[in-house]
Amino acid sequence: MTDDGGPAQEERRRPFGPWYQFPELEEWDLTPRPCSASVVSLIRPMELTDANILGNVHGGEIMKLVDTAGGLGASKHCGGPVVTVAMDEMTFLEPVYVGELVTVKAMVNETGRTSMEVGVRVEAENVRTGRRVHTSSAYVVYVALDRDGKPRPVPPVVPETDEERQRQREAKLRRAARLARKEAILKARAARGED
Repeated sequence: MTDDGGPAQEERRRPFGPWYQFPELEEWDLTPRPCSASVVSLIRPMELTDANILGNVHGGEIMKLVDTAGGLGASKHCGGPVVTVAMDEMTFLEPVYVGELVTVKAMVNETGRTSMEVGVRVEAENVRTGRRVHTSSAYVVYVALDRDGKPRPVPPVVPETDEERQRQREAKLRRAARLARKEAILKARAARGED
């Protein structure tokens, strides 16, 4: 408490939520985990409130489902809270229509020291005809947080199938491209005298 009876500055800045109500963890479990241990599936019917002005499901609604599923997969992998730091790629292949059943599947592809890339696949099913189509794919990067909201180490991910090994290789390429792009932008700004 401060002299005026209010909460101390540091207490006000501490993250809030169910993750932070548990006792302090001395160490995080960094035992390598298989990709399959992070799998998450969300299924939701698309309603009128999800529609854009064209009558299709709004892309932002799909992105929200992607981020929710991806964040849950990342949380499962690291055993704690995460934040979204980048949507590396989001591809819309087919529209989603009101009334369709959307399935969102997520799985950790690769990990860094504190970050995780999660691959997410979206499928839509017409419940009347049974037609099912792959509508979107995304790669989202999350960072694990400790109780103070600071980045913390995550366990390595272990691919077990040829497909998972391919996803891991491709995730490494995307990470290298992100870092190269960032470096090129910083160099260009420095050359122009920007911060």
